[in-house]
Amino acid sequence: MIPVTGFSGQKIAVLGLGRSGLATARALQAGGAIALVWDDGQEARARAEADGFVVTDLTKAGAFEGVSRLITSPGIPNLYPAPHPAILAAYRANVPVDNDVGLFFAALGQADWAQFDRPPRVVAVTGSNGKSTTSALIAHILDVAGVSVQLAGNIGRGVLDIDPPEDGGVVVLELSSYQTELARALTPDIAVFTNLSADHLDRHGGMGGYYAAKRRLFAEGGPDRAVIGIDEVEGLSLSNQLTQGAGDDRVIRISSAQKLDGTNWDVFARKGWLSEWRKGRQVASIDLRDIAGLAGAHNHQNACAAYAVARALGLAPRVIEDALHSFKGLPHRSQVLGELRGVRFVNDSKATNADAAAKALAAYPAIRWICGGLEKEGGLDVARPHFGSVKKAYVIGREAAKFALNLGDLPKEICTDMATAVARAVAEAEAGDVVLLAPAAASFDQYDNFEKRGDDFAAQVAQVLAQL
Repeated sequence: MIPVTGFSGQKIAVLGLGRSGLATARALQAGGAIALVWDDGQEARARAEADGFVVTDLTKAGAFEGVSRLITSPGIPNLYPAPHPAILAAYRANVPVDNDVGLFFAALGQADWAQFDRPPRVVAVTGSNGKSTTSALIAHILDVAGVSVQLAGNIGRGVLDIDPPEDGGVVVLELSSYQTELARALTPDIAVFTNLSADHLDRHGGMGGYYAAKRRLFAEGGPDRAVIGIDEVEGLSLSNQLTQGAGDDRVIRISSAQKLDGTNWDVFARKGWLSEWRKGRQVASIDLRDIAGLAGAHNHQNACAAYAVARALGLAPRVIEDALHSFKGLPHRSQVLGELRGVRFVNDSKATNADAAAKALAAYPAIRWICGGLEKEGGLDVARPHFGSVKKAYVIGREAAKFALNLGDLPKEICTDMATAVARAVAEAEAGDVVLLAPAAASFDQYDNFEKRGDDFAAQVAQVLAQL
């Protein structure tokens, strides 16, 4: 646990009692604060009360009298489409609103690190797609290299639930736009921007607000070094804003779609090869084509980002290359589940938007595509150029028929549930095909989260593979 100091004896309200909320309340109490907790769900309140926390209805009049700060969980809207009533009450009472990420960076800033020969460092990863894989891959590389590393944030443990970092240790944080938009302190040593595509637009009031939430990590965080994906214009603009021009190696540009000029510090992947260039000279190259845990151009971009971070932390190219080969990937993210009679099964349930699905579709030449769910704003236009690799789509979701209409002339079958979709795909698949779950939609119409959806797919595939 990272104790949150600076609020000893003060009342601090905590809104939302999921994983991060409870960890925040404990960290505040460990630092001497009085945590007043609230959640809209009765079950969550009961758990908190059983743990000894003071449950206080933050939506009632006068709830913020004597309260110094409100700490809200990332999933709770603070502005768009409308602020949660408790957050709105805090605004009106002039009580500062923050989140656990802001507390984490503020707590680290107050720590006495003079005892360390090598101060710990924090790597923060944001972007639309690839955050989890990039974060996990960075942590994997560092672990293989013998560096003390902890993975937290939107993946792994809550940011305040980790252990105090050791001498020379590294904390790798995956940060969503929900986390970066509100944090009052953002001071990573290295910040990563993977890419940007339309997502969470209702939460941020449009694409501009979404990008602004990501940009805060760099504009207000002031990292010592920034790793920026420049395959979209937003990343290209951000890298330009952060650099001072020729010779400035504080910005490492990355790409999986183009060869970069290498005049400063660039890492890019072309035709399955990762290349590092500095000041006009190639420093290293790695063949990514046979690394099973990093299939497809989107994973090659993740590899470029993780490689750049590891190089910025002082690791040698050969050490990084060895670690890349031992990376197994993450569940629900281009996860290979097995193969039956030449048909491969890939679980990419995390592809919850069209852009992520497009990257998955681009990774394989012959696809039996399981898609559908709660459709997101923006439709499927981004994925449409990759429909040529799809032999047939098997559509799931409560509104499968409506989703199927957006597939145009693509061969398709309305299956509604996962079991039917897998059974039909298996029945029609031929050797060389990939049965791919890449929904291009949220899961909440049928599942609690994308993990539950991926687990269902994996369970159905396991039954198929058991027939061997």
